[in-house]
Amino acid sequence: MNHPTRRTVMAGAAGLAALKAGGALAQNAPVSLNIIDVAGNLQLTQAAIEKFAKDNPKLISRLNFSRAPSPELPAKLKAQQAANRVDIDLVLTGPGAMSDGIQQGLWVDVWKSHAKDLPKPEEVYHEQALMMQRNFGQNEGVAVVYSPSGPLFEYAPDRLKTVPKTAEELLAYVKQNPKRFTYARPINSGPGWTWLMGLPYILGDADPTDPIKGWDKSWAYLKELGTGIDYYPGGTAATMKELGEGTRDVIVSTLGWDINPRVLGIVPKEAKVFVLANTHWIPDTQFMCIPKGVPADKMPALVALMAYMLKPEAQAVTYDKGYFYPGPAVKGVTLAMAPQESRDILAEYGRTEYDGLITSLPTRPPLTPERLVAAFRRWDQEVGVGHGAPQ
Repeated sequence: MNHPTRRTVMAGAAGLAALKAGGALAQNAPVSLNIIDVAGNLQLTQAAIEKFAKDNPKLISRLNFSRAPSPELPAKLKAQQAANRVDIDLVLTGPGAMSDGIQQGLWVDVWKSHAKDLPKPEEVYHEQALMMQRNFGQNEGVAVVYSPSGPLFEYAPDRLKTVPKTAEELLAYVKQNPKRFTYARPINSGPGWTWLMGLPYILGDADPTDPIKGWDKSWAYLKELGTGIDYYPGGTAATMKELGEGTRDVIVSTLGWDINPRVLGIVPKEAKVFVLANTHWIPDTQFMCIPKGVPADKMPALVALMAYMLKPEAQAVTYDKGYFYPGPAVKGVTLAMAPQESRDILAEYGRTEYDGLITSLPTRPPLTPERLVAAFRRWDQEVGVGHGAPQ
């Protein structure tokens, strides 16, 4: 990617100042956008992003897509910003990099600085996505996809004959069957982070919203569970591969991670899922974020793209192949509006029990960004330590 010149950086700073003051930015020529995905989001949104670019040649001349691990992005952005050499225009992120970015002040506060060019959140988001936007995305992230998520457990029915019903039964199974269960490092895994935040509700911990002072039962449980786990993979895909290959009998999953790998043949279609007693949904949401330091001449295209991605026609595409089931974050977007391929896939690989689980299990918001960062750090230091990948 080409680095912006000092003049462009100064223009970007001036433009952002104008935005904060409520001014509008004009775009004189189409721009090239560098979009990085650290959450697997392009699987859900790339088709709609490309359609917007095609339909708006006066705004966008070219799209450059790249992917990176979520934990690596905040440090990379911070270094670019310190050097006045930001070459990432839009970040598609889940909770990990989103939280770190809010903590470190990496993102443009688009909901404040460009509110007139975005729809009002309460007018477009459905209730659960609006909760995530307000409590989690705050002013910096624009929620683009939503899932009730998890925690769920996925298993091979031919190898797991007695399905655990409680956290105590799961712990007993894992200790009696070492190396047959695992989950991915939470900071880089949707299933991992929903399991981490859902466990305090399952166990009835003192304060499920406080991982430092209120999770005594959960931290003790996770450490004990770890005695039957050989290693924690760095991402969810590895756990799916191991379940499909027969290395694992049970893994932590979510709605989307259950459906999509079976569609792709990574996990056998016959795999089944279960939830534990006292399960609460910990929803997952992915966001669009603009890093501070983006040149001013790119802001109109970026904000227009964000606004388009909240329109029903763009949202309907996010049903995809069940990857982030159901997917849409805005009101009134039904499966009937999705592409025929999505409808056919979900008719074959979706689960009839999901609608009932989604409506019957309570939903609780994830931790606030600063507490989520603290939870990730404590998990790495106290639970994941000593459980690195096999050599």
